[in-house]
Amino acid sequence: MTAYWSTQDTPIGAFTAVVDADGAVLASGWTADATELASLVAAPLRPGDLKHHTDLGAVTKAVRRYHDGELDAVDEVAVRQRSGAFLQHAWDVLRTVPAGRPVTYSEFAALAGRPAAIRAAASACARNAAALFVPCHRVLRTGGALGGFRWGLDVKRWLLTHESASGHEF
Repeated sequence: MTAYWSTQDTPIGAFTAVVDADGAVLASGWTADATELASLVAAPLRPGDLKHHTDLGAVTKAVRRYHDGELDAVDEVAVRQRSGAFLQHAWDVLRTVPAGRPVTYSEFAALAGRPAAIRAAASACARNAAALFVPCHRVLRTGGALGGFRWGLDVKRWLLTHESASGHEF
């Protein structure tokens, strides 16, 4: 399978997206390394060939609009990830967490229908290959601590501050 990738500059560094032939995001994050991103894609979806495109159409436009302040611009971009039933569901649930209203890992587990599965909810964040489009950065530790983030805590802090309606800095 061939996938397409593009890197664009953002206020917090290079952002790369890898998309399927139909434009669905397979992987994305704050890196310029498309090969690194492709390695995060589940085996059944992992592309055998990566081709560079300067512009990925709706994906490139959504990333630009998001970073320019249109926070819901990424919400309707199709994402394709594969895993077990809980992770698939948890990723869908993450897409419903509104910008500017982060949740804790325990709240995320409850939203996903398994309030006792806090570690599984954290695993869904850690295994998410489609950062920004599946906004795992919106999940915090109890008490508001940032927790982890594949792309670094400085990026997570910037995203949360960018999304904060009250101007609160994380």
